[in-house]
Amino acid sequence: MTKWQKSNWREFPRVQMPEYTDAGALNAVETQLSKYPPLVFAGEARRLKEALGAASRGEAFLLQGGDCAESFEQFSANNIRDTFKVMLQMAMVLTYGAKVPVIKLGRMAGQFAKPRSAPTEVIDGVELPSFRGDIINDLPFTPEARIPNPAKMLQAYTQAAATLNLLRAFSTGGYADVHQVHSWTLGFTTGEKAEKYRALANRITDTLDFMKAAGVNQDTAHTLSTVDFYTSHEALLLEYEEALTVQDSLTGNWLAGSGHMIWIGDRTRQPDGAHVEYARGVLNPVGLKCGPSMTPEDLKLLMARLNPENEAGKLTLIARFGAGKVGDHLPRLIQTVREEGANVLWVCDAMHGNTIKSNTGYKTRQFHAVMGEVREFFAIHLAEGTVPGGVHFEMTGQDVTECTGGVRAVSEEDLSARYHTACDPRLNASQSLELAFLVAEELSALRENRQARAAG
Repeated sequence: MTKWQKSNWREFPRVQMPEYTDAGALNAVETQLSKYPPLVFAGEARRLKEALGAASRGEAFLLQGGDCAESFEQFSANNIRDTFKVMLQMAMVLTYGAKVPVIKLGRMAGQFAKPRSAPTEVIDGVELPSFRGDIINDLPFTPEARIPNPAKMLQAYTQAAATLNLLRAFSTGGYADVHQVHSWTLGFTTGEKAEKYRALANRITDTLDFMKAAGVNQDTAHTLSTVDFYTSHEALLLEYEEALTVQDSLTGNWLAGSGHMIWIGDRTRQPDGAHVEYARGVLNPVGLKCGPSMTPEDLKLLMARLNPENEAGKLTLIARFGAGKVGDHLPRLIQTVREEGANVLWVCDAMHGNTIKSNTGYKTRQFHAVMGEVREFFAIHLAEGTVPGGVHFEMTGQDVTECTGGVRAVSEEDLSARYHTACDPRLNASQSLELAFLVAEELSALRENRQARAAG
């Protein structure tokens, strides 16, 4: 195989990428971007890889969440804060259930591009290019808005840099203090419908009170008030990715400077395609979406290309099948991994296989289907003796009405009230936290089951 260079992907088949009409403008943007500092650093990516390796062994658990696609129009400090806040709450609940550290990985500061099922869309007999995310073109259904504009990459970089700056401030400036985070969570459990989660919340309270009485909070004040928070996105727009790819001065390896972790989607995972070629050469952890069409043969090829050294934490397999279908696909992929002796982290994306069209015409996801897929994922890993290492949700800290169900039940009739997504429906803050409580129950049951087997 030829020596990897960050531009090698240009020689491979490309899919789900725009065709820019002004080559000169594109070249100028790429040149300008390549002069900008990377958004993340090699040491951070290495720390994340180490943490993901621990999760693959059951010594940590991954929570990956955030927007379906980040928006230029909805960009604000409050929106970033609210999503960060609910992820902290979810992580605290999951930590208590799993009894291991929870890795917090946002779909943030880079999740601007979206693959589409068709290159064009038709409205009232008019056919135009599909909206591919704010980094590529604009949402309004006009010929001008849908022309790919390379200058939008510069705006994406600026927004990503500002987002990361705020996330780093929140992570280390006291906002993430464990006692404050838990006080927010207690507010969720006060409602009558959330009563079933109150017992777990009270146990967390008792633990924190004991720690305070024992003086633990004084001894570890820094640890309890700061968190590591990482960012991730689908590396779809490879011109943007290449421009931000830099060489690590310590090792000489190449870093995707756009985010701590990048992933390859189910539509762009061709073993001989441009996206796999790019991702195989960077030192960052890489995610790989595995849908129903993933064959054992393709998975073998992809694992060999994306993680040739078989490093722990390098490759995360993100399963996305749909409720009721996990048993049809996951066991054969687990068997393939076992046969290859591959080091992988298994994560459940319970969103993308559960999208439906509601009777009111809105694209939505049902809370019970999302949780149903998570439960199937855990059950199969328990039966196979493998590690269910994380969950992946499209979510927001905003009080949107895009997914139905949950204790503060959103009905199909409610969807129009606050349906703000330009792409896929997201869980709101309440639904996200409720899922964390339910996943914590699964983690606790899994731990007890394995302890009982070990003792027996």
